[in-house]
Amino acid sequence: MFPPLNPAGALKDGKPPDETDNANYFCEYAFLYHQMDMLEDEHRTGAYFNAITWNPESFKDKVVLDVGAGTCILSMFAAKAGAKEVFAVEATDMAVRSRKLVQAQGLSHIIKVLQGTVETVTLPSMVDVIISEWMGYFLLRESMLDSVLIARDRFLKPGGALFPSHATLFLAPVGSAKACREKQQTFDGERQHFDNFNCTMMQYYGTDFSCMQEEFLEEQRKYYLQTGMFVNLAPKQLAGSGSPVLEIDLSTITLQDLKDSAKPLRCCMRISRDSQLEGFTGYFNVTFRGSTQNPVKEVVELTTAPTTKTATHWGQQLFGFFPPLQAKNEDVLECQLFIKRQKKNHRLLQLDSAFELCRESNGKRFVCQKREDTWYVD
Repeated sequence: MFPPLNPAGALKDGKPPDETDNANYFCEYAFLYHQMDMLEDEHRTGAYFNAITWNPESFKDKVVLDVGAGTCILSMFAAKAGAKEVFAVEATDMAVRSRKLVQAQGLSHIIKVLQGTVETVTLPSMVDVIISEWMGYFLLRESMLDSVLIARDRFLKPGGALFPSHATLFLAPVGSAKACREKQQTFDGERQHFDNFNCTMMQYYGTDFSCMQEEFLEEQRKYYLQTGMFVNLAPKQLAGSGSPVLEIDLSTITLQDLKDSAKPLRCCMRISRDSQLEGFTGYFNVTFRGSTQNPVKEVVELTTAPTTKTATHWGQQLFGFFPPLQAKNEDVLECQLFIKRQKKNHRLLQLDSAFELCRESNGKRFVCQKREDTWYVD
């Protein structure tokens, strides 16, 4: 059960994350260097600044909740846009520093910083707007959206707005990807590494490790070939345009929807040139539209798509095809994807997929290549 509202007006800090979740996730957000890395991402910070300050009518005289407030930069944007009260909830000790920052800006009369998880804090009232920067790699890594939805269900007034309000995850086919080739070469080198290791163990210590070879290679395969890579791709590296595989309306999606890995996601990616497909990439957009009852006047979008300009700190996630697929112009790469949470750490992702490369010939469509893979977003 969550703590009830306290209409008497008292705010109450919440509980800290449990030790395991703190070690796996929250702890890094307590460091200024990590907060600075995010703040220096002009796409990220600029998009939130524009979405809030270009739409002051969405914040004037409103009560705002900032989930995962960090340095309270979004809270300060909201206060400057005219919010009458902002509850900034931060689970880590960054809350102590953010109180100092808020005071230094002369905004302590508007922004109240609460330390603890948003699931455990106590607020005096419902709120008109929830702001949060919850997105992780491949959009859903970190599972922070869970907390935003819990905050929505606990504290947001009917018709209230979420910033951002919508999110879309895209997949795109990748042609040339040096990172994939390097991963394959490194994995191949590990085979020789084990052979050399086993010879040494036999020669000097009389111990045969050959029974461990397959387990060793399985470990290395997961690390090198099945784990998503952080990359900053250029559009020319794509072998076709991105296709939406998941679209989220934050006002209606439920926690169960988010956690239900039994439902496959599907998309079709059309190949735009003869290519050797070395993998596919995942990236996302989020959009700030407000709500039906409180729409913004200026819609703002933040994208992490491949670009020739300065990339976001999210970059893209690249997943390799080993071996590559041989595609022709106008082929269609059909994908069925299950996004699951890893059992040992629910904030990390497991992607189970099935791909079919389809081609048309003489007016008929046929499947020319198939593959099934499991990847991890660590």
